[in-house]
Amino acid sequence: MQAFALTLEGHAHSNYLNFLQVLFIMEGETSWNSHCIDDMSKDIGEFDSFSELSDEGNKEMIVSVDSTLPDDLLERILAYLPIASIFRAGSVCRRWHEIVSSKRFLWNFSHVLSQKPWYFMFTSSDEPVGYAYDPILRKWYTIELPCIQTPNWFIASSCGLVCFMDNDSRSELHVCNPITKICKKLQEPPGMKFSDYSALSLSVSRTSHNYTISIVKSKQVPGNFLQWDLSIHIYDSETMMWATSLTEVLTGWRGGDESVICDGVLYFLIYSTGVGTPENRHSLVAYNLSSRSSPLIRSLIPVPGPLTCGRLMNLKGKLVMVGGIGKPDRPDIIKGIGIWVLNGRNWVEVGRMPHKFFQGFGELDDVFASSGTDNLIYIQSYGAPALLVFDMNQKLWKWSLKCPVSKKFPLQLFTGFCFEPRLEIAP
Repeated sequence: MQAFALTLEGHAHSNYLNFLQVLFIMEGETSWNSHCIDDMSKDIGEFDSFSELSDEGNKEMIVSVDSTLPDDLLERILAYLPIASIFRAGSVCRRWHEIVSSKRFLWNFSHVLSQKPWYFMFTSSDEPVGYAYDPILRKWYTIELPCIQTPNWFIASSCGLVCFMDNDSRSELHVCNPITKICKKLQEPPGMKFSDYSALSLSVSRTSHNYTISIVKSKQVPGNFLQWDLSIHIYDSETMMWATSLTEVLTGWRGGDESVICDGVLYFLIYSTGVGTPENRHSLVAYNLSSRSSPLIRSLIPVPGPLTCGRLMNLKGKLVMVGGIGKPDRPDIIKGIGIWVLNGRNWVEVGRMPHKFFQGFGELDDVFASSGTDNLIYIQSYGAPALLVFDMNQKLWKWSLKCPVSKKFPLQLFTGFCFEPRLEIAP
């Protein structure tokens, strides 16, 4: 936004600075309008001018700002605001509402490289209700998720879109933009209808906005504890069709519920069933969606040491894993949480949770949810509504602002996922 200020001259420059002051005042508001852009006109009410929202002393200054800035410059300025501020700006007056609703504004917004990811925390074990955390303004917002029916559904997100898959039949899938509330139901995927394990992942192109969905299904071979049927199913939004990319029988390994797509490669974790006493309980499969290599056992990548659990995510095209570090003598007991980036076939550790943050996560093997995008990683204990944020660029750990929900009973669990808030992308 400073670049825009340098292009202004004379009184226009001072008007621009005053305009920024007004926007910063707007940031102090605590309410969040969760309606889509098209519904903003309902909230404009009697305000036909931004000046009517100010006091008498500032009225002349704000009117001059609103009348001096041309639409194209105002569009570019608004496009660089945090997403919550854009919604508030659209409720200021009719002119601003028309600007943030225009196709040209969405084009400007699409050229803003990324919005910091929000984290949606489920606060009920029965209903998909909760709060979304905005790391820029450090606020929690009440926001309703479309399509999803229960918190235990499978969830994957990428570049503004979120995919939900039901946890029972694994056949009901929806893709939506949680900010604009635009949603699309997909046709039922092929393959086994009731799998023992499923891993869902989503990858959206920032240029074409086409997206790919993958589901890795795994089911035990009847009567054989050591062998598991594994299949990979791919959905292409351009053709709007599913295709079964691979079917294979694994011996000594089974699929799980962790997968992600990075740079055209599908990564998913598989879990040892005890054959041959492997060094680690987990291994990583790298499956190229273009070449579709087979058999999978040839593409196994060892995980970085004994892990109790692993969470996979795509951060700027790089595969990142957040893993629970197991004790040497008790691999099912977690002693810490680490973060690694895959470089070729080797893992590079980029962070380890300090002990003061790790306290309270518990000792069982699977005690936290984690997801991330851009340069932020969110880690949340299942046992508490506390959210820890790790900044990959600054290597900095910090707690988010406290979520406005309290634990009502000892066994209450919490979970969540992150997504990038976007306006211009639709399923």
